[in-house]
Amino acid sequence: MILKVLDDKIQLSEAAAVQAADAIKRAISMRRQARIIAATGASQFEFLKALTETPGIDWSKVEMFHLDEYVGLPITHPASFRKYLLERLIEPTGIANHHLLDGEADPDEVCRTAGEAISASPIDVAFVGIGENGHLAFNDPPADFETEEPYIVVNLDEACRRQQVGEGWFAGIDEVPKQAVSMTVRQILRAREIVCIVPDARKAQAVKDCLENEISPLHPASILRRHENVIVYLDAESSSLLNPEFHP
Repeated sequence: MILKVLDDKIQLSEAAAVQAADAIKRAISMRRQARIIAATGASQFEFLKALTETPGIDWSKVEMFHLDEYVGLPITHPASFRKYLLERLIEPTGIANHHLLDGEADPDEVCRTAGEAISASPIDVAFVGIGENGHLAFNDPPADFETEEPYIVVNLDEACRRQQVGEGWFAGIDEVPKQAVSMTVRQILRAREIVCIVPDARKAQAVKDCLENEISPLHPASILRRHENVIVYLDAESSSLLNPEFHP
């Protein structure tokens, strides 16, 4: 794992976007297409803006999957991750080959069809974040590190649901769905390269837990330390609780 600490969220996002764009261009150059996984959430706003504004990416050769979606949430809801990706990645770039998780369809069928699609060929690069409770995608603690299925239906814990309220996606916790379709931990780790974007002070404890504690389902994103090609981008705030030895 490579750790990069930038001064602020903007610098972090721009640096991560350069890395991400290089990975996409490299895949297209080598294999004539790039298969990517896109993250969502408030922490990814600046990164996706920087990435979509990066010149020289042939988005017509990009195939996109996404990490998770709430069960039962319509695409018109402000918190829908399908809506998020359409507005912040798909429409700005013109990506035509994308696989959106339909929160209103049968969850098991969504897992099956998305799983078949993502398993067709290796993923070149995955963009991920770390939740306030250490989650990776919607794999809340204790996360399932063992399932080989690409997507599963998960129960969202209270800390995760409160994060969604805190980010302004829902007016109250009672409005936050209790289940989601999530890409599994092992599927994320199958990506050739992982770019992890984690700004903001509210993520500092999770960053510390996942980078300094033992690799454990209780700290789901700690599993990233087992991948051979991960770069974690932090800012001054999200890295503020790390021991000095963890700073580059």
